[in-house]
Formats: sequence, C-alpha cells, structure tokens
Amino acid sequence: MARNRAWRVAVSSLVTLLVAAGYFFADINGVMPGPLTVLPAGKTTSALSGSVRPAKSVAGPANLSKPIDKNATDALINAFAATTGLGGDFSVAVADADGKIVSSLNPDAPREPASTMKTLTALAASSTLDMGSTFHTNALLDPVPATTGQDRQANLTLKSDGDMLLGAGASDPGHINGRAGLATLADQSATQLKKQNISQVHLKYDDSLFGSVRYPATIASNNVGNTNYTGISSMAVDGGRQWAGMDHDPDLYSVYPEMSTTPANDAAATFASLLAQRGIGVDGDIASGKAASNAKPIATLTSATLAEVMAFTMRHSDNTLIEEFGRLLALKTGAADSPEGATQAVKARLDKLGIDTTNLHMADCSGLSEGSTLEVKTLVEVQSRNLKGGLGAAAAEGLSIPGLVGTARNRLADPGAAGLLRVKSGSLDQVTSMAGNVSRKNGGVLAFAVVVNNPQDYGAAKNAVDTFISALAGL
Repeated sequence: MARNRAWRVAVSSLVTLLVAAGYFFADINGVMPGPLTVLPAGKTTSALSGSVRPAKSVAGPANLSKPIDKNATDALINAFAATTGLGGDFSVAVADADGKIVSSLNPDAPREPASTMKTLTALAASSTLDMGSTFHTNALLDPVPATTGQDRQANLTLKSDGDMLLGAGASDPGHINGRAGLATLADQSATQLKKQNISQVHLKYDDSLFGSVRYPATIASNNVGNTNYTGISSMAVDGGRQWAGMDHDPDLYSVYPEMSTTPANDAAATFASLLAQRGIGVDGDIASGKAASNAKPIATLTSATLAEVMAFTMRHSDNTLIEEFGRLLALKTGAADSPEGATQAVKARLDKLGIDTTNLHMADCSGLSEGSTLEVKTLVEVQSRNLKGGLGAAAAEGLSIPGLVGTARNRLADPGAAGLLRVKSGSLDQVTSMAGNVSRKNGGVLAFAVVVNNPQDYGAAKNAVDTFISALAGL
C-alpha cells in the first residue's frame, strides 16, 4: 500500500533516534515497520502512520549514560515556571536513563495526571502479560440431538476473551483494529452448520469475563455523551465506536464518536445479521448466556497481538482499552475482577518493579476519572524504564511522536525536534500534562514529566508545555 511505503520513508528518518533512545525492543508486527517492530518484519504491517519527513540523521550515537547539564535544565524549568497564566499548581521533573532526577520543581506534590496515568497501566500490564499472545473469539455449538428431519436447530454461543477491536467485515491482516472480522467468523460458522444440516440457531453471547462492574466509580463526569469511555467487555466491534457512516481508517483517526453502552450485545447482533446473510436463521432475541460445558468451537478468530493492541491503545489514548489491560492484569495476578482490583494490580506491579508510587491514588487505570493523583517522580521513573527497553517494552511502542504521529502530533513548538521525543499527553478541563523520553541531539537521552493543574490560562499552559518539551532535545 502507498500509505505503508510512505510510512517506511518516515520511519527511516527515525532509525538513529530510536536506537539512540534504547528502542531496541525486537519487532512489534504492525505497529510501525523497521526498528519499531517486534515480530518478524515479513509479516503484514498496520497503518498507524503520520507525517512524512525527509530521511536524515536526527540524533547522535546512543549514550544512555551521557550527563545532562543541570544548569541548562534548571534554566528550562525556570523559563517554563515563569509562563504567564500557568498558575501555581504544577510540577516538573527531568531524569536520566537510570531514573535519577537531575532537575525538578515541586516533584513531591500530588497532581491530577489525566491520561499520563495510562503510562503506569501500560508498563504494569506489559511487564506481566504475554504481549505476544492474542485474543480468541469463538462460535461455540452445543451438542445437537439426532433427528430424522433434514433441517435442525441448535444453540450457538459467541464468546471472546477480550477482543474489543473486532471488525464487522472480513478479517483484515493489514490492520490492528479489525484484524479479526465477524464476517469471517460467520463464513466459517455457516459452512460448518450447513454440513450438519443446521439452518437455524438460537444465538447467545458470553460477556461474563469482566464481572458485573465495568465502570470506574467517578468516570461519568468526564464522559459526557459517552465519547471517551464505554464499559469494558469481552468483545466489541471497533471498541464500541458508532461512526454513523463516517469514513475512517480503522487504525488511524482523530475524531471520537459516541460509544455504545452495549458493545458485546452489538457484536452479537452484527454476527447474527452476518449469519442470516449466509443462510443461517437466528430465532428469537439474542440473549446473554454461557455455552453448554460440552459445546465445541466450530469457528475461531485470532486478534492482533496484545503488543499491537497496546500500541493502538496508547496511540489513540483509548480509555476503554487501557482499562481492559488493567483488568486483564488483575485477572492474571489474582486481584479482584473489578475497577478497584485493576488499579490495585497496577500499583502492586509498579511497586514490584521498584517504581516510586508515593502519593499515587488511581481512581481508574486511564486517568479519565475524577480523583486520581500522583507525583511527577512516578511518571518520570516509568519513562526512564522505557528508555532501556527489556521487560515491559511494549508500554513504549505506542507513545506519540510529536511532529509525526499520535495524540501529540501537533504538540511540538520546534520542528527541529521532530522525531526526537516519544510522549504521552494528558488533557482534562483543568489538567494539561505530558510525560515521555527524549533522544538528545548531542547523543544523550533523558526522561521527563510535567503536570499542570488548574492553570489560569489553559492555552498558555499547554503552549508552555509544548515549548518546554521541544527544548529538551537540545540539552
């Protein structure tokens, strides 16, 4: 595809940068070609693309131990702090690759982080779950009693173990979102049912994986119109987004439509319609329920890898998917299958990794809910780990590249720093934040975090963050 060829050109300009920053993560198939991929390069890649830049060297040789000039860093922080309209509720920290803070201002103050909270969940989940594994979606057929008639009726159950990026069409190997397509599942199911002279089914869907509580307690106030979150479920088509005919690339979009509050039911209804188109009738209402204990799969779909889904999650700052990763972590570690269990599992894992979680309070795993607080020290330690790769490397793969791709694509004050930063931005009505890591132009690296709460002038504060992060590349 021309889009993928253009992306390869863009990525070629980042090779030196990414090696310099320690992004020798081994290949993630489909997130970005080249040095950002971690499955064999011969596999089909996805279209998480951005701006195209001329190929050139953008950073010096890798040197994770190159010192950071404290005086210069202090000067940048002081310039940031002097911004008119910033207010007094802000914290900044800059650290080296070992997580040692070189310069800071108010690093111990608890702040509301907005979506930079996702970096904590991403590291905790990616360092625990098998990120090379996939979700599986099955059509399960209950045993059918022998009859003398030609046409038989049966019970069919749609069940998935967490794929909220199912497609409504055929399985699409070129994208993360829609890698597993319900039309393909319907094709396979209809073929197998007809072989058994089954022309009609009673359809159920099993959405029991994540228990009864799917919404963090205080998330509603920042989810007006259901455009930012829908309750996690064991399955969904396109994350539950309702596009209402709007054209969009499954892996690359910047418009966030209203989300369904019944994503699993919607997926089952889509599957039922697809079965009907293939000559398999679905009788009665589609019900929630479980398959018989001796039901057998007659068709199976396989999703993108969890690493690819994590990259998609971070690239789009997807609140629902990051909450799902928190819940998967809870299930993996034996914590409660609830929003509280997920946040407890994230904190426990960060503590085990040696991340400073002082003053960390997680109202959810995404930062969307009211009431979350943390210190910038926690954010910067997470980013220092991302500089080194290794365990949990998938946490960094979807970070936005200011000037090129992701939610911070347009958050770069200096075009000369394009490609040198990998960041996660955060935005709420009274919060603007950024955390990330930088390949410095002189060959060194650094990690940073900045959080502003209650700015007097939101636009001025946001621009100050953009100016500050751009200047870090020159240290």
